[in-house]
Amino acid sequence: MRRWGPADYRDMPWKNGGGVTRELLRRPHPTRPEGFGVRLSIATVAAAGPFSLFPGVDRHLLLLEGQGMALTRAGASEEVVVAPGQPLFSFPGEDAWDCRLLGGPVRDFNVMVDRALAEASLERVHLEAGARHRLAASPGTQWLYGVSGRVQVAGEVLAEEDILEWDAPGALELVGESEATVLIIRLMPRAGR
Repeated sequence: MRRWGPADYRDMPWKNGGGVTRELLRRPHPTRPEGFGVRLSIATVAAAGPFSLFPGVDRHLLLLEGQGMALTRAGASEEVVVAPGQPLFSFPGEDAWDCRLLGGPVRDFNVMVDRALAEASLERVHLEAGARHRLAASPGTQWLYGVSGRVQVAGEVLAEEDILEWDAPGALELVGESEATVLIIRLMPRAGR
């Protein structure tokens, strides 16, 4: 098990220069030193504009704060509204999307993975104090990110803004110390990797 917290994160400009992302975790790409195999981050979107392009990367986005945003694929009519409580939005990083804010700035959680290396999933779990949530065994890597509150997991406390990582974990159980929201990110290597 490994742990990261706010002191380990770094703020970085967006690839297209349109904003700032807090990079929580970055795994290097095995053959491209300038690239990444997987990246977890939180973006603050303060104004309308285009998403950065990441060819060969699968992106998963989940709104954390704000009223939401409407997304339009380049040259098409408005297609997607990302709002609080909705499921995540997944898309290929080479697709050009423009964003329109629905009521002021938003913050969103991003999982980006090189699709030739692995595939990722992102799930949001809300727990009341004392509630339990069982996570099935996973053959890949699993990260837990504390959005709010505190939970116990495998003898460790996951607090707000912390990340816990397990490689090839067995079944885990989350127990809410308080009302809490946790993001579960799973990374599965592609066959032959």
